[in-house]
Amino acid sequence: MWVPLLAQLIAFAPAETNLNFVLQHNPTPQKHMLETMAGGLAVLDYNNDGRPDLFFTSGASLPSLRKDDPKFANRLFRNDGNWKFTDVTLEAGLAGEGYAIGAAVGDFDNDGNADLFVAGVYRNTLYRNLGNGRFADVTAASRIKSNEWSVAGGWFDFDNDGLLDLWVTNYGTIDLKNPRFCGDADRKLRVYCHPKYFDPRPNQVYRNLGNGVFEDVSASSGVAKHLGRGMSIAFADYDGDGRSDVFVTNDNLPNFLFRNLGNGKFEEAGLLAGAALQDHGRPVASMGADFRDYDNDGRPDIVFTALSGETFPLFKNNGKAGFLDATHASQLARLTNPFAGWGVGLVDFDNDGRKDLFTANSHVNDIVEKFEAAVYRQPNTVFHNAGSGKFTLVEKSGLEGALKAHRGAVFADFDGDGKVDVVVTSLSEPAEVWRNVSTAGHWLAVEVRGTRSNRSGIGARISVRGQHDHKTTSVSYASSADVPVHFGLGKSDQPVRVEIQWPSGTRQVLEKVKADQIVSATEPGI
Repeated sequence: MWVPLLAQLIAFAPAETNLNFVLQHNPTPQKHMLETMAGGLAVLDYNNDGRPDLFFTSGASLPSLRKDDPKFANRLFRNDGNWKFTDVTLEAGLAGEGYAIGAAVGDFDNDGNADLFVAGVYRNTLYRNLGNGRFADVTAASRIKSNEWSVAGGWFDFDNDGLLDLWVTNYGTIDLKNPRFCGDADRKLRVYCHPKYFDPRPNQVYRNLGNGVFEDVSASSGVAKHLGRGMSIAFADYDGDGRSDVFVTNDNLPNFLFRNLGNGKFEEAGLLAGAALQDHGRPVASMGADFRDYDNDGRPDIVFTALSGETFPLFKNNGKAGFLDATHASQLARLTNPFAGWGVGLVDFDNDGRKDLFTANSHVNDIVEKFEAAVYRQPNTVFHNAGSGKFTLVEKSGLEGALKAHRGAVFADFDGDGKVDVVVTSLSEPAEVWRNVSTAGHWLAVEVRGTRSNRSGIGARISVRGQHDHKTTSVSYASSADVPVHFGLGKSDQPVRVEIQWPSGTRQVLEKVKADQIVSATEPGI
């Protein structure tokens, strides 16, 4: 029997670590919009030693979009244990080129090694993990394009053929040589322009053909005809038909919900399904997103961040192929209204069996205080899932003192203590590594590996003691985390039953699984 924990204390403390990454977004007097959008990162076990490693994207010189200084390098840090990290960027071959924003982890060639896609401004890069500590740039051979201002990428298997496909979301058009002036000319105050000045662009979908080659199916799938200003991507099977659907946040445009029709086609169902806009009917500055079941009813819900005054919307999956705006009912409308958010994640931090909400916060406008009653540098926030569909703000989480321009966030158990930790990027400042020091219950983490399904197990749906989740590496803002699927077990340390629905259609049950461990599940063969 599952026994929930009551009156839990969620708390974080800065980890004592030697990780020394500083996000270089290269702010200029011209206020190019892309400067404020940097900050994606990823968790991956690149060397298969069982410890989660960290990859950070970084910017470049403007307007050249070149990494002409070592400070602009993307960085890979190997987790050596005990909160110690080693910079292995050069030996791994991941310093990169161009103004990078997003990162996405997935084993696209099913060789058991985590590969990496980096999204950037007119330069996307696909890296194949060679399994010897090095990565190879296979972008040209893969036929993945670099013709858009890309913000994020995400891996999923949309046709359930056992090969991971790639989704890329793009923002808009940009003129780096003749940027528009926005702000107060009389006071000589220049700000980042409103999104309306950037013409929206389509998303791109690449079908994995095997042998390292991808086919651009953006047009044939029906995706390319929908124009947006894409910020982040999240995947889940929201209608229970066994196919992965796609939620895309759009900046000041209705969000997209692409329903996977199963014949190589997607239907944009955002408005009809109730996921495009809140009940007030106005688009907001949608940023990061997560697509998980927050209320343990077996249906994945949607949460995303936005600007101060817009709240962080929460859409509850009502089980009828649609969503209800639960932002007010969950208390998030009131609690999140003062904040502007970027990274976001639904994670059970205190292992009480309910997913809590973490947000990485900061306004977009770095001089917003000169124009309105808002604050640029803000603390990260965590909201405890109190049950009955409601959240409460954890006022003394340990996060409140770090006022920075936060951007991406990722979630993983970096020290193996059964509690999920957090890493957050901040513009022009060192990355924050937050150790989870919560009073926490028992736990179980499920590592899935497909055989007939993709090797990463992406898309597998898992149930443990009335909780439901799925394997995805897409989370937060322009970020990714390839980690075991985590479940809190409350006070009970009794063995549990684990049910897995694989993308291939295979159903697997693991009986009497002991608590407080990472359990590996391999899909049964033919």
